[in-house]
Amino acid sequence: MDPRFTQLHLDPQGATPLYQQLARQLEQAIETGAWQAGDALPSERNLAESLSVSRITARKALDRLAELGLIRRSRGSGTFITPRLNQSLSRLSSFTELLAQRGFTPSSHWLERKLANPSAEESMRLGLGADAQVSRLKRLRLADDVVMAVEESCLPISVLPDPLTVDTSLYAVLEDSGKGIARALQHVTAINAGEELAALAEVPEGQALLKVTRLGYLSDGTPAELTITYCRTDYYDFMVELTR
Repeated sequence: MDPRFTQLHLDPQGATPLYQQLARQLEQAIETGAWQAGDALPSERNLAESLSVSRITARKALDRLAELGLIRRSRGSGTFITPRLNQSLSRLSSFTELLAQRGFTPSSHWLERKLANPSAEESMRLGLGADAQVSRLKRLRLADDVVMAVEESCLPISVLPDPLTVDTSLYAVLEDSGKGIARALQHVTAINAGEELAALAEVPEGQALLKVTRLGYLSDGTPAELTITYCRTDYYDFMVELTR
């Protein structure tokens, strides 16, 4: 038996149904790192046999984990722990940095990298003139080949003259050029994914996503980056530490 299962203790006489006990304990094991992203869970049959419960109990527990976005089922391959990103709202970090710190392999699927004219809202937020140009970036952000978010960035060409220089980390490119983002204001709201956005994020149409709008500034206070990120709620958490 996998030694991690020895930490699970189900009470058949308890008031809580066994599948809920099992789901909750597996959820806690995943959250505390006993299982890592990409690890395979046993099949329903093996899970049931290991814990001496029925296959129905095992199936309902795994169904619950799937609903929470903690596992993904791949037909013919098995059941795997999904990557999950907990991002602090009190520290400015790039997506690439966050994933690397947590042991994930970050990557991007580029949808757009080009020079363009800014919209009226972009011009206002970035303090640009009517004849200005911006570098426009749009990509899928992936962790271990799983789509975590859809990201759209707009930067003045004075900050990012050539959008094709960005491969993985936008912030690394900006820092290397001496135009690093020193601080940012971030606004988080909830939206429901329309047809196009749902297809890109690989979620059902209408599913809730977190829309994160970030306005980044250079050290001299110049607005330098407007990024809108649509984050999958099954893989993405935001947290903030409060002190008194």
